[in-house]
Formats: sequence, C-alpha cells, structure tokens
Amino acid sequence: MAGSIEASTSGGICRVVISDPERLNAMTAALADDLREQLLRAEQEARVIILTGAGKAFSAGANLGDVMADPEVLADGGILLERHYNPLIRTIRDLKIPLITAVRGAAVGVGASLALIGDIIVASETAYFVQSFRHVGLVPDGGAPFTLARSAGRVRAMEMMLLAEKLPAAKALDWGLVTRVVPDDHLDETVAEIAAELANSAPFSVAQIRKMTWSALTSTLDDALELEVVSQRRAVATGDFREGVQAFIEKRRAIFNGS
Repeated sequence: MAGSIEASTSGGICRVVISDPERLNAMTAALADDLREQLLRAEQEARVIILTGAGKAFSAGANLGDVMADPEVLADGGILLERHYNPLIRTIRDLKIPLITAVRGAAVGVGASLALIGDIIVASETAYFVQSFRHVGLVPDGGAPFTLARSAGRVRAMEMMLLAEKLPAAKALDWGLVTRVVPDDHLDETVAEIAAELANSAPFSVAQIRKMTWSALTSTLDDALELEVVSQRRAVATGDFREGVQAFIEKRRAIFNGS
C-alpha cells in the first residue's frame, strides 16, 4: 500500500504526518507533492505546523525502488528534484507560519534534509541523521548542503555528507543541528508544548522572524538591517503590538488575534 500524508488541525496547530511506517516513511515524488499541498493548506488554516513520521522512524529517505522503476528519472536524474523536492523545500522556506519537526528514529537522505530544515527541531534520544547519498552514488539533495553548511559549518557538513555515518541526536545537538533532545516518550508532549506557545504568538511577528532569518543566510548586513526597518514599521502598525505592550504593562499574558 502506498504511503500518505495525514494532516489534522486543532487549536491553531496542524499536525502533518508522513505515513508509510512499513517502509519507514520512505519518500516518493507523490508524497513530496502531497506534503507540499498539506503545508500550503496548513499555512492558511493554522498558526504552526508539526511535521513528523508515523511509527518508529521520521523518514528513511527517497524510495530508491520507485526511482529505479521510473525511466524518465533514470534518463534525467535532476527531474525528480526540479519537479517535486525543490518546490517542497522552497515552500517550507517561504511559509508564513513556523514549522516544528519532531524526529524519532531514522532520518536518512532527503528524510534528514526535511527533518533538519524545521524552524524548531526536536529529536528524541532514539533519533539519528544520515546523509547516505554517497553510498548509492548520488549527491545530497533536499537543500542538505546549504542547510548543513550554514547550521553546522563547512567541516562538519563535509564530515556528515562525505563519511555518511550515523549522527546520533546528542551529537546533532552539539553540532547545532537540532533545538532539543528529549526522551522518546517525551517527544510528543514537548513538541505539543512548543507548538502551543507559538500558536499563541503574534502571527505577523512570527512570520517576519522566519523571513528575516532565512533572508540573513544569503544577504549582506545592510540588507538585513533594511529588512528590520521595513518589518518593524509593519509590526508597530499591528493591533497585536498594542495588545502585547498593554499586556506587558498590566503584567498579564497577551492575547494575539492576528490583527
């Protein structure tokens, strides 16, 4: 049975699950397209997204059996990326709401790329990450060289991609690749708490923080400072800013409604 992308929204939080546990949530072109559509839908309906995998793994990476069975992909190895995975990665980058990845077990290949592109990355102690492309004669994709080099630095990114060894969650935390590592049975609870906190934040503020951070990866300091000016002008004009200040003065929790 083919895998699916399952999504449900409650309390401003959309939980998106890569669901093909029998194949450790291996990714296909169809799943990548479906995931992109679910993320775009969640952006309209929720304030925060949780992305995770069903069962004991986050994702074992691309389903190579499907790749080998597709003559078009074998004739043009880049077409799978151009049509399916690159649009997904760009959609994640451009989301207006935060993405939390909840990682349990294996995150391999493009599965690792997806796991490590979250805004907040919470890994269980059982999680590990592998950039396994070299073992099958391929190159990293899903934005992995970009993400790894900027998050962990060139030397560690090279180690992860060239040696293709398992990177345990604790080491990933030490390298600056994940936000937190928690016991396996605390993963869902921890992620839910973080998601609830973000869901109750001012939407414009959160969206601009995402935009400013992604922009900073490829911009000059002058570009970053100018974006701060533009963003702050817009932030001060929101009702949520006025509510936030009033709540601070009154020593209460702010209630943001996106105005």
